[in-house]
Amino acid sequence: MARPITAFTCTACGASHKKWSGRCEACGEWNTIIEEAPLSQGPGRGLGTLKGKPIPLSGLATQEAPPTRANSGIAEFDRVLGGGLVPGSAILVGGDPGIGKSTLLLQAAAAFARSGQQAIYISGEEASAQVRLRAQRLGLGDAPVRLGAETALRDILTTLDAERPDVAIIDSIQTLWSDQIEAAPGSVSQVRATAHELTTFAKKRGTSVVLVGHVTKEGQIAGPRVVEHMVDTVLYFEGERGHQFRILRAHKNRFGPADEIGVFEMTGGGLSEVANPSALFLSERGQPSAGSAVYAGIEGTRPVLTEVQALVAPSTLASPRRTVVGLDSGRVSTILAVLEARCGIPFAGLDVFLNVAGGMRVNEPAADLAIAAALLSAREDIALPPEAVVFGEISLSGALRPVAQTENRLKEAQKLGFSRAILPTSTKVEGMGGMRLDRVPDLTKFVGETFGAG
Repeated sequence: MARPITAFTCTACGASHKKWSGRCEACGEWNTIIEEAPLSQGPGRGLGTLKGKPIPLSGLATQEAPPTRANSGIAEFDRVLGGGLVPGSAILVGGDPGIGKSTLLLQAAAAFARSGQQAIYISGEEASAQVRLRAQRLGLGDAPVRLGAETALRDILTTLDAERPDVAIIDSIQTLWSDQIEAAPGSVSQVRATAHELTTFAKKRGTSVVLVGHVTKEGQIAGPRVVEHMVDTVLYFEGERGHQFRILRAHKNRFGPADEIGVFEMTGGGLSEVANPSALFLSERGQPSAGSAVYAGIEGTRPVLTEVQALVAPSTLASPRRTVVGLDSGRVSTILAVLEARCGIPFAGLDVFLNVAGGMRVNEPAADLAIAAALLSAREDIALPPEAVVFGEISLSGALRPVAQTENRLKEAQKLGFSRAILPTSTKVEGMGGMRLDRVPDLTKFVGETFGAG
């Protein structure tokens, strides 16, 4: 077994020697040379004997002011970012093709430029003329945005280093290539390398860099997942092509709350903000009908009311269908199992269809009771009270568990005209005058009180 490589260092002057001797040849001191182990004992030679410079360390207490954020003027976009754009931050925006990523970021670049920030938009997928045509269609032709079309990473970094903009938008990261890597653009190695270089540039130069990323069939940003760890913020653009609503959701944010959402409406003039998404999601709700439940949820820091729709019909198939849109299918299967095991309500031989109106996506466990209410309402053909909202988490035993930020949910429901709420018994609520609270301890009691014996 090879003997580990060691180094000999003088404690008086710090000079390194290949072997021990009684006198340091650099400073002339006697008996100051000691033997030191290498920095690492990993496979191969490890880090060897060469040492680096000590880094300065500091305490947790600081007098530094929080970073100054740049507001774009698009309130929903600033909300998702945590209050504005932080200088030197790296942001990754993903979404399905044609969902509106380029449209939103072009509008954001124009808003930043009009507010006095220097903004550069570099397109790797479209020619400059195509981007100009989109800007003219959106009414942004007079915005002082600097535009470029390039895919070579070296040329892009050279341009950004010379211009030193406040905001740089790269559309998209899959089209860039580095001449140091022998791989096609969009490959794992190219995406990783280009994302690393652009993120490092953002930190060193103080430029906020926004990267557009394609998504896979599973809805994840294409390329290595390490790219999401490199950047400070990861935003996903959600929405169905058949709906006019678009939701920008923060899945990761080092400068603000995660799971915050911004709601936009796709119009002929681009994406317009939706200040009150609850009213918009419930605007098409007609007369009370079986299979509909209004859920009071929390998205980031914002309460949002959405409609959960269910349809239960006899199935002619050996394995009944379970079609879920906007909800976690695994969670829905668990709720169906709890209803059958704890409440004795079977769904065998029945097709189940679930949908969240407006193209919204709900991942919160607090939606469990609303899902169960919509399913039972559709199965029993009994409409829920139109003035009631429903929320609560269902455990595997059938008990209902309280959820966070109950007062915010109830205040949003009261603001939109709802006067009744069905929620778990152990929920602590104070000061909700004028609103009837129906507290339910478990799912069995909820079924009995709302739908009879089932």
